[in-house]
Amino acid sequence: MVDITLVIPIAGIIGLAFAGYLTWYVFRKDLGTPEMQEIGDAIRQGAMAFMKRQYTTIIVISVILAIVIGALIDPKPWVGMSFLVGALSSALSGYIGMYVSVRSNIRTAAAARRTLNEALVVSFRGGAVSGMAVVALSLLGVAGVFYVFNTGMNLSISDSLDAAIGFAFGASFAALFAQLGGGIYTKAADVGADLVGKVEAGIPEDDPRNPAVVADLVGDNVGDCAGRGADLFESTAAENIGAMVLGLALYTFWTEGVPAQHRWDHVEALVWIFFPLVARSFGIFASLIGVMVVRLRREDKDPMVGINTGYYVTCVLAALFFYIATKYMFGDEYLYFFGAGVIGIVLSIVIVYITQYYTSGSWRPVREIAESSTTGPATNIITGLSIALETTALPVIAIIVALLGAFGLGQMAAPTDLGEGVVTDTDKLIYGFYGTAVATMGMLATCAFILATDTFGPITDNAGGIIEMSKQPEEIRRRTDRLDACGNTTKALTKGYAMGSAALAAFLLFGAYFERVALKQDIPLSEAFRVDIAQPDVFVGALLGAMLVFLFASLAIRAVGKAAHKMINEVRRQFKEIQGIMDRTAKPDYARCVDIATKGALKAMVLPGLLPVLVPVSFGILMRVAGYDAPQAVGALLMVGTIAGIMVANMFNNGGGAWDNGKKYVEEGHHGGKGSPAHAAAVVGDTVGDPLKDTAGPSIHVLVKLLSTVTLVFVGLFVVAG
Repeated sequence: MVDITLVIPIAGIIGLAFAGYLTWYVFRKDLGTPEMQEIGDAIRQGAMAFMKRQYTTIIVISVILAIVIGALIDPKPWVGMSFLVGALSSALSGYIGMYVSVRSNIRTAAAARRTLNEALVVSFRGGAVSGMAVVALSLLGVAGVFYVFNTGMNLSISDSLDAAIGFAFGASFAALFAQLGGGIYTKAADVGADLVGKVEAGIPEDDPRNPAVVADLVGDNVGDCAGRGADLFESTAAENIGAMVLGLALYTFWTEGVPAQHRWDHVEALVWIFFPLVARSFGIFASLIGVMVVRLRREDKDPMVGINTGYYVTCVLAALFFYIATKYMFGDEYLYFFGAGVIGIVLSIVIVYITQYYTSGSWRPVREIAESSTTGPATNIITGLSIALETTALPVIAIIVALLGAFGLGQMAAPTDLGEGVVTDTDKLIYGFYGTAVATMGMLATCAFILATDTFGPITDNAGGIIEMSKQPEEIRRRTDRLDACGNTTKALTKGYAMGSAALAAFLLFGAYFERVALKQDIPLSEAFRVDIAQPDVFVGALLGAMLVFLFASLAIRAVGKAAHKMINEVRRQFKEIQGIMDRTAKPDYARCVDIATKGALKAMVLPGLLPVLVPVSFGILMRVAGYDAPQAVGALLMVGTIAGIMVANMFNNGGGAWDNGKKYVEEGHHGGKGSPAHAAAVVGDTVGDPLKDTAGPSIHVLVKLLSTVTLVFVGLFVVAG
């Protein structure tokens, strides 16, 4: 029988090779006119300068923390080394995405001078470089770390998984800083450009007379490309490793608790541990084909038609590959796990549609916000806030159905007759957890394609800005506007997808945490997995977890406000002091605005970035020293913090997206169109939503994962060994 786990390195290498091919395809396209190239160069230089300064800060902090981890996790100093590898890999993923993005925007703009289809293909394939590179690097990173420590250093499976957990922790830590710093940068620039340029000066978006316009275009890349690339890298790494930790519990059950005559031959090949990686490998193949399908056959078609076609092809192929993987690896019980995987794939589609309903101008929520703008900014914000709160309901209902379905199918796969072997409640609980892990792998099967749609957004946004600033004909601007509108939708969909996958994975990550607790205390999982909220120490942990989410969100939003305040004053100063900006006889000082956004982001990202590490670790140690049940108290912090994070992130992401597209709906000519009082009110609402959807919301998604990996890494500090 062929070892199916060989698909893991093959898929990773093919994914990276495909990313290389896409890079070659995009880079051979022309760069357009000299005016376009000048603007493209300014965006690229600003983005790369910010990345250099941001990642220098991240690496310095990561090295210090790696040393601390190596000293604290005794006797496992290699966890600190794995942490550093994970942080560097996450940073590399973000860098690759942005490197290609800031070179794809100018080529997309040039392609738009010819046909809409060529511009769509160039921009989407440019975005797909990030998607394929991130997923392939995550797969190779997790598998490589496990292999090096398990086979190369001959460590036990459990110790090797501890090293892999360190890798995930490093990825989450770097991703939080990348997402947070990029989000603060992009929204400080965006708010300054909108409020002074559109509302006060009355000039169009991306007008070269606006001093903040280059900083705004740079921000699209450092927030949505680099930040989201690092975000989804850590998502795939953390969720893969959580599933592998649960797989270890099932592997132990089959190799130690089951009589020899009832064991599966393939279980001895670590099928339970490696299945998550195999599933992700097949997802790369599905996404690869889906990316190549994206194109438009007619110029008058909506570009979303081409993107949706590629997405549906990816989903169908992902389901087919999932069937092959489960049938090959799980024997007679494969249908239960295949069903769990299909639940995850279907959930991803449902979440995409729910997000589209709340953030697209074709439906009630966005149109309500636009209509409320006719009576001023106050009613716009009231309506937008009510929509934001409403957006939490449908995704949570969908996640509940999927979670219960996957957990139930997992339990149904548990054996019932093992002769003299006994199937305990703990065994059934582990099977249920593993069912949710398989569903999460199903949802993440399309991750590479989804990330391509996300990076596609800032590429098209930048392309539109380049076209506007280089004064290209109106027909070309209309093409990039159509792509930009699709990009706004796909960015919102990606945030919904990322948060949905985090919510589905939350339960498996709880299970992974308590599996580690059970292992260290030498007790059954069913006994370890208990969170009695009636106990004061546990209740306190729950309160602290919820509070952490709101405090983190406050710091992130306040950082945007402070940086935007400086940006607004600078733009006003330039309009006032640099004579000739408005009549185009003098150029604004773009570099000054880029510098303000950079300094504001780097200074403000440190404190909120350290909170998710310092709070749970110090709380767990304090509870243990005080004689309380520290594992249970930290478990409550993890659970309630995750639940609160899911709610707040959904509210911020979808609410902010609805505010944004409410403004765009007015700009399309409804309720008076551009320059009307309704438009001014809609711009204010969009400005309120900007830091929610592009800074706090995506960063909370990373925070949820970071809480899980932090508790997994430091669980030994909370637990009294059994």
